[in-house]
Amino acid sequence: MRSFTRAVIGTAAVALTATACTGTSNAPQADDDATKDVSITFWHGWSAPSEAAAIDAGVKAFEAKHPNIHVKVVGNINDDKIKQALRAGGANAPDVVSSFTTDNVGTFCASNVFADLKPFLDKSGIDLDATFPKPLQDYTQFQGKRCTLPLLNDAYGLYYNKTAFQAAGIAVPPKTLSEFDAVAKKLTKLKGDGYSQLGFMPNFHGYESTTTHFAALWNPTYFTPDGKSNLAKDPAFASMLKWQKGLVEQLGGFAKLEKYRATFGDEFGAKNPFHTGQVAMTMDGEWRLGMAREAGAKFDIGVAPFPVPDDQADSYGKGYLSGTVIGIAGTSQKQNAAWELVKFMTTDTDAVVSFANAIHNVPSTLEALKSPQIAADLKPFIGIAQHEKSNTTPASPNGGAYQLTLQDFGYAYEAGKVTDLAAGLAKTDEQIDKDLAQAK
Repeated sequence: MRSFTRAVIGTAAVALTATACTGTSNAPQADDDATKDVSITFWHGWSAPSEAAAIDAGVKAFEAKHPNIHVKVVGNINDDKIKQALRAGGANAPDVVSSFTTDNVGTFCASNVFADLKPFLDKSGIDLDATFPKPLQDYTQFQGKRCTLPLLNDAYGLYYNKTAFQAAGIAVPPKTLSEFDAVAKKLTKLKGDGYSQLGFMPNFHGYESTTTHFAALWNPTYFTPDGKSNLAKDPAFASMLKWQKGLVEQLGGFAKLEKYRATFGDEFGAKNPFHTGQVAMTMDGEWRLGMAREAGAKFDIGVAPFPVPDDQADSYGKGYLSGTVIGIAGTSQKQNAAWELVKFMTTDTDAVVSFANAIHNVPSTLEALKSPQIAADLKPFIGIAQHEKSNTTPASPNGGAYQLTLQDFGYAYEAGKVTDLAAGLAKTDEQIDKDLAQAK
């Protein structure tokens, strides 16, 4: 998986919420005979040739085990197309759908565009706790309704330039945020009114340096038990924002960092600033290592868990988790056959490991995480994925809208447009609660 911009995620989430009352709650029951000859359609979002080839290989392995089920694969499908097709239904709609956007699981489940998978799981005797890590179970359901399952996993960690570390006399990656701040300053080299090398880009527009990814280091609680936004009451969010702004100031200030950020290349292109050596450390997912190598990075690359708050040093090794999800279209007339494909792709250990290795993602089942066949360079992320305090952002009825609202507040706070942090978080809570009320 590759991360997508939160603006795109938010747009998809809001658009799908608006279709929640289109009648898909009267989805057909699963009464097809999956033992008979049948064709189903599978939509996914991967577009790179190697990724598409990995999907095709998995489907061929499935068809070898289920010769009566024929799968038509359609790639490069985003959530907007999914929403439109599932709302319309009909012969051209997919039966199985995969999405990169875990933020949209709440809208998928609440709007019934994805079928409830509990009857299928019960029928197959699948024990979720024995099959999937807890955070992955969390982001594939909404308010007790499970309409998706994990299809590979993303774990975020610290990438660092080993060559730059050696030149600066730094022997090991930092484990706490105070150590991290010191290392970031030591690796920062000034050039005129800018930088020849920046230790770390802390600004919230810095690709994966988002409010939610940073907040995971504090194990935050986004919502109260009654569903209200909890940003002002949970000290985790204020602590995260104070730390981030403090590092911004230590590294030269918001304006100077933004000017340098404007020189960066595309996040997923060869000119990513970590690839080019413009930044010596970055927060990113497991896919970055392969990208850096393909881009021809001219330095040794190290990977470690991202440092944690000093008062939580014993939780070092945790990180933010996300991933790809897969489900069955609520409008599908072939849900039993569709379930066979979903079950195979999400629970067959060989299939999960092969797919993970092929596209350099973290496996999504407990058995696959223990497999000796896992690619060696994925091992650091395996530890993050299995850490008991690794966490994710919860699903909500309007998708990732609350995350965008928090991110917008982060932009204002780091730029100095908001100075009263407590009042700003309280106001952000009010906006999130208002948006949630409108989504119900």
